[in-house]
Amino acid sequence: MSVVLILGSGPMALQAAGWPRDGFDQIVAINNAHRIRPDWDYAIYPWDFPPERHPVAGEGQRLVTEGEFVPAQNAYGGFVYAGATMAYTAAYWALARLRPRVIAMFGCDMHYPAGEQTHFYGKGSPDPLREDITLRSLEAKSARLLVMAALQGCAMVNLSDGPSRLVFPRGLARASRLPDFDAAMAEAALAREEQLGYVTASGRYWEELHRFDAAEIDALDAMWLATL
Repeated sequence: MSVVLILGSGPMALQAAGWPRDGFDQIVAINNAHRIRPDWDYAIYPWDFPPERHPVAGEGQRLVTEGEFVPAQNAYGGFVYAGATMAYTAAYWALARLRPRVIAMFGCDMHYPAGEQTHFYGKGSPDPLREDITLRSLEAKSARLLVMAALQGCAMVNLSDGPSRLVFPRGLARASRLPDFDAAMAEAALAREEQLGYVTASGRYWEELHRFDAAEIDALDAMWLATL
């Protein structure tokens, strides 16, 4: 069973520094998470990630940028439907390129309480909290990812034990079976996405905002939440 760990930058992410490597077949580090442990396999970051923070790939390691992750996410419906956060992008990229049986996420909870540390390295800019048409319901985007992975035979789990916007089961033990979901509702949601046609080939959906109706996206989000 191929298990991929996707490591984010949440405050608890530093706990992963001491985890045994033999529990994971591949490690995907998002943005600054490459600093947590040196044995990552893939480091993924967007076009606007500051150059001074870029990871340096060693032997057997690979950097993943928008030239690779945009078409991968587009294969699963694109950014408007799937949500434009690097946590979701990394997961869809892993589904497309690594074809795992389990994706375990840690430090990707997108929970940012006021006045508390937001990232393992201190204060950061909580990307999912920006005003963005793709992020009106982080939970719905999480539900969509859970279902899309299950349709591919992959279980999504969350390894953190704190508050989270992810709706995944908690812990690797829950990865032994795929989640139950309403297949008819998922089929209806995918059909509606196809009708709307909100995919942007470039991935730069913010350059085409005139094409998107927020009410339609909200209705889709409600459908994805209803699948669970």
